[in-house]
Amino acid sequence: MSIEVHRFAFVALSGLLWLAGCETTAVKLPELPGAAPAAVAVGTPAPVADVDITGSTAGADPKLLPDNMTPSLPNDDLSVGKEHFRQGQYGMAEKMCRRAVEAAPRSAEAWLCLAASYDRLKRFELADRAYGQLIKITGRTPAVLNNIGYSYILRGDYRRAHATLLAAEAGDPANPFIRNNLALLAEVTRTKEGVR
Repeated sequence: MSIEVHRFAFVALSGLLWLAGCETTAVKLPELPGAAPAAVAVGTPAPVADVDITGSTAGADPKLLPDNMTPSLPNDDLSVGKEHFRQGQYGMAEKMCRRAVEAAPRSAEAWLCLAASYDRLKRFELADRAYGQLIKITGRTPAVLNNIGYSYILRGDYRRAHATLLAAEAGDPANPFIRNNLALLAEVTRTKEGVR
């Protein structure tokens, strides 16, 4: 019975350590009678790759993104915000991305996350402000123009979306994400159905 209790304690402690997985640390486990001391390494999850929050450049090659969009830590506000965004929890994404912007006001990726969250919440005035801050940091890069063009598609402002996406395409004609947004724009104008 004593061995079963120790096994249960070991499994329970291992599970808790696995759930806590915030840092790589060695944790000393209680010693079992007659057993050698044990340590369990708790690993850090792999960093989340740079992605464009709107989904228009999801999985983008980092070379296609502005230079100051760098990977974030796995459990920081920005990473958590991006994960909420991917799960469609735009209110939580906005909250976490806003916190990321407050902590790092020169982070282009945090401003992009915030702008995209505002877009999905239909808070377009706030999205415009966030895109304005993003442009101050990165300039009017093709990746930024692509996201702004996608924002206009969400608003139903297809004329401005078209002009903005054409400007993005002129800066990076081979970018598949810009081409995808131009195709999306052509589809929504043809079917007269907006993007959800």
